[in-house]
Amino acid sequence: MTLEDLVEQFAQNVVAQNEAIFRGDAKTGNKHARKYGAAVDRLFAHGNAGRDALTVLLKHERMDVRVMAAAHLLRYRTVEAKAVLEEAAKGQGLVPFGAQQALKRWEEGTWALDPG
Repeated sequence: MTLEDLVEQFAQNVVAQNEAIFRGDAKTGNKHARKYGAAVDRLFAHGNAGRDALTVLLKHERMDVRVMAAAHLLRYRTVEAKAVLEEAAKGQGLVPFGAQQALKRWEEGTWALDPG
């Protein structure tokens, strides 16, 4: 599987998780969370090449995909990731709340999605 395939798998499963959550289907949402988690783990196993591949999602058309990618890229691409999260955090709803929480954990020093 190529890095691009893993990035696409990450994006598709973030979307599928959020759609499941909005339907009230936590079981399916959790299944998709595990799938995008596995994709990001495989990307990060490639080191900075995998992280660089994920950065394309910081400009994805969907806010949920941008926010999830930014949350995972805070350590590696701090300025760009924070900008995505700060913009999303201005909104209302689940995705902006997630952005707010990622920023809060980053500022507290408890963020640990990519220890490096």
